[in-house]
Amino acid sequence: MIVNEQEHHFLMIEQHEHAKISGQIVRNWKKDFLLRSKLREEADWAVSQHDRAWIPLDKDPIWNEEKNRPYSFIDYPLTEKLEAYQRGIEEAADQSLYAGMLCSMHYQSFFSEDSEDPEIRSFLEDEKDRQKNLYQAMKRDIPKDIYQLHFQRLQFCDDLSLYICMQESGISKDEEVSWFKNGFRQSFDFAPGGIMPHWVDEKQVSLRPFPLEYSFEVQIPYRMVSKEDIEKKGLKEAYHQTEINHRVVVFVPSD
Repeated sequence: MIVNEQEHHFLMIEQHEHAKISGQIVRNWKKDFLLRSKLREEADWAVSQHDRAWIPLDKDPIWNEEKNRPYSFIDYPLTEKLEAYQRGIEEAADQSLYAGMLCSMHYQSFFSEDSEDPEIRSFLEDEKDRQKNLYQAMKRDIPKDIYQLHFQRLQFCDDLSLYICMQESGISKDEEVSWFKNGFRQSFDFAPGGIMPHWVDEKQVSLRPFPLEYSFEVQIPYRMVSKEDIEKKGLKEAYHQTEINHRVVVFVPSD
């Protein structure tokens, strides 16, 4: 769950909904930058499904007593989160071995190889083995540069969707989430220095350079869950009784 706290409400966005926005972004990737192929179709599908691990967890959000707010994808309890990650990777791999491999790499990238946490170390080892087995099962050679490009696109589209979901529309650059203030971390042949996002106004986000075929809009589904309702009814009931609304964001080239 993506959770943005406001004075009287929590604005909550389900992770899989955010991932579907990532999928819309990747399907609009500029054609000059990557030829369409069966492999690209599987990679694009992975982008839209990369957070399916969160579908069962977000059905019933849970409360973080320590922080006095709903748990988000950032601070969700580790054991349950890692178990969900592995279920989600398995579900993706059941449909596409390549998508499963990309999703596995994506979740693996969240953790340091130097971690001393036994759960994290076990997760990383399991995913290394999974990736090896999936690659062998695919029975085809994938050029390293193509594989890396597909992985970078997944992470870029994930970050761009988070950029519009994790913060208020129209926010100034110096108030942005620290992850994005200096632009996105991924580099591409057409953007060796990365891509810089900027809120033009409360509806438009510009990108420099622009990696998409044309300007287009996405709709973000969210629930504005009242703190008063949570106190009276509990988080789960308050969440499910809150209406789903949508806000529109348009991606445009930078001037």
